[in-house]
Amino acid sequence: MAVLSHPDRAELRIADVLEAFAHPIRLRIVHRLAHGAERSCGELLPEVSKSTASHHWRVLRESGVLHQRREGRRLVMHLRREDLEARFPGLLDVVLAAAGDDPEVVAGSGAVGDGVVAGARRG
Repeated sequence: MAVLSHPDRAELRIADVLEAFAHPIRLRIVHRLAHGAERSCGELLPEVSKSTASHHWRVLRESGVLHQRREGRRLVMHLRREDLEARFPGLLDVVLAAAGDDPEVVAGSGAVGDGVVAGARRG
């Protein structure tokens, strides 16, 4: 199995982090992880193909936005909130607030199994 690489806190670059936040699917992932609990890949993006999801996990991991670890055959992840706050104070909170106002991000951000369909608007 491939080793999952993560940049150290001091290696986080604002350009990489902003690029990671620049896609609606990645914002949806960040929004879903914002409550602090670790989640598995399948739980976070059941509406996205595995190859597409893998690309987005890699971008978020390599930018330093999230941390992934193996748990048996599963990959579980969490936001690197403390590292992001230490390097870029307030950035994650601003991004999460803006993402919460974006229907494309929020539409698919309900809990798994709650009947929310990606792209659907809440009423």
